[in-house]
Amino acid sequence: MEYQMHTQQAPMQAPNQVHSHNHWSPYVDTGGTSLAIAGDDFVLVASDTRQSDGFNINTRYDSKAIELSNKTVLATSICSADGKRLTEVLEQKAQLYFHKHEKHIGTKALAQLLSNTLYSRRMFPYYVFPILAGIDSDGKGAAYSYDALGNMQLVTYIAFGSASALVQPFLDNQVGFKNQRGADSSRRLTREQAMMVAIDAFTGATERDIYTGDHLEIYIVDANGVHKEVRELKRD
Repeated sequence: MEYQMHTQQAPMQAPNQVHSHNHWSPYVDTGGTSLAIAGDDFVLVASDTRQSDGFNINTRYDSKAIELSNKTVLATSICSADGKRLTEVLEQKAQLYFHKHEKHIGTKALAQLLSNTLYSRRMFPYYVFPILAGIDSDGKGAAYSYDALGNMQLVTYIAFGSASALVQPFLDNQVGFKNQRGADSSRRLTREQAMMVAIDAFTGATERDIYTGDHLEIYIVDANGVHKEVRELKRD
């Protein structure tokens, strides 16, 4: 009796194919950093002015913060174009409020308006993480942080942008008094202390983040209005 050996051949496999996809995104990260520190009777907002695309600097003076009313300042980061468009929309709505009610819109109302505006664009959101800061109806400093969909939180201090991973821990320690033994975490900084913390935060950030630099715009909002100061930052 003859036994026939039947060998099974492995199925032929198609050669590995490398598929290349041309990925396109409507969003561009132009860098930059913004922060806010709220005090008992003031709030400070600071932003750098560098706008970049990768390793290319588009401009060294692109303001990321703007005065929306005599008691409120808006700061944006990440995508400069979306930040400017969002600012235009809020300015128009604030002006409509002023002409209709013959008074400036309050900080709390403007904060809610910003949240509603961001949420209305949730299907195609603005690529920004805004900070809205101002004086509330009680004369105290208030800062609001947002994500791109409009979720809002009232905070004492916050940092967003390309150097936020460097600045936020510094604020946690110097403003929130975290990891400081025996410190009173409920204490708020004075105006002079907040100014020095903001300057130190950006001075350190520009040494490590290439997307932050050139100039520092500092806004201080109090009962007398909005005061602006510009300082030099690292340019390389």
